[in-house]
Amino acid sequence: MKLSKSKNKIFVLLLLILLLLIISMYIPYKQAVVFIQPESDDILCYVPIAAGESFKIKYKHSIHLSDVIESYIVTEQNEIQQYELEYEDFAIGMPSEVAEGEVFEMEDGKYFVKNMDRRFEHFDLRVGKVRANHTFVQGNVSYPLTRAIEPGTRVRILVKKINFIQQLEGVNILEHKK
Repeated sequence: MKLSKSKNKIFVLLLLILLLLIISMYIPYKQAVVFIQPESDDILCYVPIAAGESFKIKYKHSIHLSDVIESYIVTEQNEIQQYELEYEDFAIGMPSEVAEGEVFEMEDGKYFVKNMDRRFEHFDLRVGKVRANHTFVQGNVSYPLTRAIEPGTRVRILVKKINFIQQLEGVNILEHKK
């Protein structure tokens, strides 16, 4: 009789541990820049990131066919702040003026808008089908988004905490370095 009660206690304890493990897999804990499909909230890819860390989105301008680099930093409020824009051709689709407090510079044949303080909870991007080659850049990591996202897809980029299951569903860009 004592052996049976002991086995029941062990079984209940193991069941509780298993239940806690399953529940913990759904608790968001890892902050990341995520690329989601706005219609379904499915995470296509993500990059673990902390406040104060920066990243860039690089692409080919559809008219000039020259590189454009947008630089962002994650704020303490989990916003995405654009702080710099770099481009090579001063023509259609590129800024000709700067906002108050911003600085326009030309260095080595490239144009820069610096000291930007444009903040977003999220922003949408359509991953280019033909020439754009949208690429996520962070430090020495350069990752073409078409490796995880179908060309032509509209994605929403935001900072949020994700859980273990979401990490399994999406592509961790840092684990798939070029």
